[in-house]
Amino acid sequence: MLENLTTETRNEKTMNLDEMSIEEFLTVMNEEDAKVAAAVRNEIPNISKAVEKIVTAFKSGGRLIYIGAGTSGRIGLLDAVECPPTFGTSPEEVVGLIAGGEKAFIKAVEGAEDSEELAIEDLKEIKLSKNDIVVGIAASGRTPYVIGGLKYAKEIGASTIAVSCNKGSKIGQEAEIAIEVVNGPEVLTGSTRLKAGTSQKLVCNMLSTASMVGIGKVYGNLMVDVQSTNEKLVERSKRIVMEATSCTYEIAEEYLTKSDQSPKVAIVMILTGFSYEQAIEQLKKSEGFVRKAIQK
Repeated sequence: MLENLTTETRNEKTMNLDEMSIEEFLTVMNEEDAKVAAAVRNEIPNISKAVEKIVTAFKSGGRLIYIGAGTSGRIGLLDAVECPPTFGTSPEEVVGLIAGGEKAFIKAVEGAEDSEELAIEDLKEIKLSKNDIVVGIAASGRTPYVIGGLKYAKEIGASTIAVSCNKGSKIGQEAEIAIEVVNGPEVLTGSTRLKAGTSQKLVCNMLSTASMVGIGKVYGNLMVDVQSTNEKLVERSKRIVMEATSCTYEIAEEYLTKSDQSPKVAIVMILTGFSYEQAIEQLKKSEGFVRKAIQK
């Protein structure tokens, strides 16, 4: 029942929300938001296990697939679409599915989240395989669409992770790893786009970023597989090469041209003296890790 869920209980600090001054309410809201990072910290052991699973999936040629409804689905989609420009992944490597389809990102599709079958259809459409990993996201932990998706993933043999904001969640029971971040009641009762949504975004940030580190998409703390798809990212690529090699702006620009605008390849070329072809081959032998490539 909804009344038993932490995400649906009333917050004692905001019982007179409609009588508070703007500054009073914003102060309380900020205090409540400050609790989110600590709540996520409590789940780091489970998040760590999840990252290990995702890295294994990637190394097996599998995909990271987020599945959710409403705010939860949008958060998964947001994380998925940011991976190609940040880490140079293909759009197929990290996928976001939302109940009701892409149109549900900007407008609610009534009833879509209540269908387990719809999730199965969506996963079949993208040809879910046993090499993939499915991350079901639902603040309440009881969304039928997410439950259906996790059940089907298990049938296929894919790995499963559940991200919710209630302990003992239904989606957690359906998954191999349950990440259950308990943030306490929302300042606006049941509005899980607030603390719950913030915590889900933090968890997704961790899952994708740490996994990308685990498959060689990072050198030091530099995003060496960034795609130069706009002027800002072209300049960022140059700065990344400069930071990694201590070279000048002009040399970074020169080697990015030689490396077909790949900061990772440019860095290996500069630090080893390799040609473009040799750098590509060295990175392949090093499974994409710059540090391993330059040490060999």
